[in-house]
Amino acid sequence: MTRGGRWARVDVDPTAIEHNVGVLRRRSEPAGVWAVVKADGYGHGAVVAAQAALRAGAAGLCVALVAEGVELREAGVDAPILLLSEQPVDQVDAMLHYRMTPTVYTSGSVNALADRADAPVAVHVNVDTGMQRVGVQPGDVAALVEVLHARADVVSVAGVYTHLACADEPDHPANDEQLGAFDRVLAELVAAGVPVGIQHAANSAAALANPGARRSFVRAGIAIYGISPGPGVDHLCDELRPALDLAARVSLVKRVAAGTHVSYGWRHRFDRDTTVATVPVGYADGVPRRLGTVSDGGVVRAGADVLIGGRRCPIVGVVTMDQFMVDVGDLPVAAGDDVVLIGEQGDQRIRAEDWAERLGTIGYEVVCGLSARLPRMVLGDSEPS
Repeated sequence: MTRGGRWARVDVDPTAIEHNVGVLRRRSEPAGVWAVVKADGYGHGAVVAAQAALRAGAAGLCVALVAEGVELREAGVDAPILLLSEQPVDQVDAMLHYRMTPTVYTSGSVNALADRADAPVAVHVNVDTGMQRVGVQPGDVAALVEVLHARADVVSVAGVYTHLACADEPDHPANDEQLGAFDRVLAELVAAGVPVGIQHAANSAAALANPGARRSFVRAGIAIYGISPGPGVDHLCDELRPALDLAARVSLVKRVAAGTHVSYGWRHRFDRDTTVATVPVGYADGVPRRLGTVSDGGVVRAGADVLIGGRRCPIVGVVTMDQFMVDVGDLPVAAGDDVVLIGEQGDQRIRAEDWAERLGTIGYEVVCGLSARLPRMVLGDSEPS
């Protein structure tokens, strides 16, 4: 397991990504699937994720930053790449040179593209139907249409989309409200002579749970990595396969006495003689500091489990920057033994969603937080990435 000089690594299985894209394609038909590979493929590796998704029939890719699109192009990826928000003006030349599809929602962005382009540019318009993050608000659509008409010799609308704020809660009234607002904007655009072309509204959760949101294609992110978008759609994720494991090795084993403490702040006290195994991974690698302690009515108890010898063993004490400690009881554990933080060992599995539940967050944050300090090993390759 030693990779990149460490007794720790992330294993990424591209066949799982291919499988998950296939599941989403079948669920979303006749809509297509575009794979969201921003944030380094949600911590899985953007190029690996993009290539696997495209092999499985994804028709395009979505990223957040121009630099993310550049990485894909320089790796030889030739599929359509949609930027999911407007970009700084100083990024326009790179965006155009590397043939990315810009998102627009302000007159400034339309004019910046038209001023710098030496060939026609097809864009997607993002409509803010209630997320209140980015996008043109419905009341401002008419003004944006005027600018689009004025620059129509260079800038053309190839697609229109929105983003659902509550898609992981399928019964939330916001979903119907947002889709209704989206449809009204689409009608307004058509009436104003702007072809809507492609339309899209569904993220992973909506792709799984909301047929009315699927439209031309779905923007599938977290689900292609085999992670549930949220508890409200867990029951729709049985076919998905996690594409990432996080594993390490025990670096030190010690026997400790009842009544002693462990880690910073002495927040965990041992109530019996036991064995402690040290694992050389910490919060600098993306294992959150609080994963090792849980406050229950003011009483601090052991934190999340890891798998050692096919058994669940709790992290004890605060996770430190580079290491954490595990109470292995009387298990016969030795330095060099395998430790699974996320993944399977024996008949046990720990999921990113398990971490998320304990931490009060979502699986997205767990996998995106795994730092570049952890070497990635793509299954089927001989060297870490």
